[in-house]
Amino acid sequence: MPEKRLAFGESTQHRAGVGRGAAGRPFRVLVTCAVFEPGFRGGGPVRSVAHILDGASPEVAPVLVTRDRDLGTRAAYPGLSGRWVDRGASRIFYFRARRPRHWWLLGRELRAVRFDLLYVNSLWALMSIVPILAVRLRMLRVDRVMVAPRGECSAGALSLKTAKKRLFVIGWRRLLRGLDTHFHASTDQEAADIRRVFPWATVVVNANQTPLPPEPLPVPPLSPGPLRLVFVGRIAAMKNLTLVLEALAGVRRPVLLDIYGPLEDAAYWQRCQTLLSRLPPTARATYRGELASTDVRRVIAGYDAAVLPTLGENFGHVIAESLSASCPVVCSDRTPWTAVLRDGGGEVLEDLTPTALTERIERLAALSPRQRHSARVAAGAAYRRWWQRTSRTNVLDQVRLGASGADPTAPATTAAAGHIPV
Repeated sequence: MPEKRLAFGESTQHRAGVGRGAAGRPFRVLVTCAVFEPGFRGGGPVRSVAHILDGASPEVAPVLVTRDRDLGTRAAYPGLSGRWVDRGASRIFYFRARRPRHWWLLGRELRAVRFDLLYVNSLWALMSIVPILAVRLRMLRVDRVMVAPRGECSAGALSLKTAKKRLFVIGWRRLLRGLDTHFHASTDQEAADIRRVFPWATVVVNANQTPLPPEPLPVPPLSPGPLRLVFVGRIAAMKNLTLVLEALAGVRRPVLLDIYGPLEDAAYWQRCQTLLSRLPPTARATYRGELASTDVRRVIAGYDAAVLPTLGENFGHVIAESLSASCPVVCSDRTPWTAVLRDGGGEVLEDLTPTALTERIERLAALSPRQRHSARVAAGAAYRRWWQRTSRTNVLDQVRLGASGADPTAPATTAAAGHIPV
């Protein structure tokens, strides 16, 4: 049977005439990301992209191109490799670069369409560089480009593999020259981070990154016993698990820590294992394996507090999920959640040293079961207040409205900063 070709931007809804713009067609967006559902090992960006696709208005027709396997795995998703798949109003192609037929299938469809927007995730991924290069070579017809660095411009992220990233920045500046380019930031702080790297950047700030419900999970009954902490995140230097383990080594009260996350960096995990072997009898830490995104809130709800001394987050899905599970968070001050945590959501760690974190953990371990219960109630209330004041505008609609001449609900930031010399 011959393969059915897709008229891009014409999902079932759009072919029926639903959601067409003033020009008589939907706002066509080509989205690329290295990892997407059913994968979950890519962490927060996977959930962000899913929410952006699912939350766009009927006027937007998204097409997503992603790899056919999860981060760090060799096996492709069963039945998806080289296929176009419907997801609501979106179309998804699961791609493998080593398959010439995948290039042919992809090129045949994409080159036949003019896209209003190319939206790429990450500065360092080939899934971002290749499509933008294709635009420069006029192999793809795209009116505008939007880059979502996903926190990669933060000082913490740039402090890792610095020389390599400086070379990439030079390449990006040249690659984007002459294109109508915008950047997507989750917060004003991330917008400032982006401008330090790309001083000329036009940045759209949009924090609508999660489909979490407005109400937090109910707080479970009082639970006696030692303090129960949880760490959820990629096992990589950026997430700073080693600091948690170094801090536990100095804790005198009984503490339990469960660790969840994909083993992204083998050398870093070896350092973690060394620290685990040196913990005193008062601190018991256990690696529990990977955690699917659909299970995060349910699992976190079983702990007294989450701990995440991250070197930087542009959003921080696990922080939002923890608060939505009525679980306080002990977190660095390098995320957009500082004000929410100080509003009752948990503890903000400004000094990223083992001594400072040990002190915070000791303080939590000294709380009575009733006091821990009260802290969980306060975390849920802080989450509820955050949810109520957060804009629900989808970033693709924000760009669409701006492109059509209408005033977007959340305008682009105008903050400026210096730049990183390269």
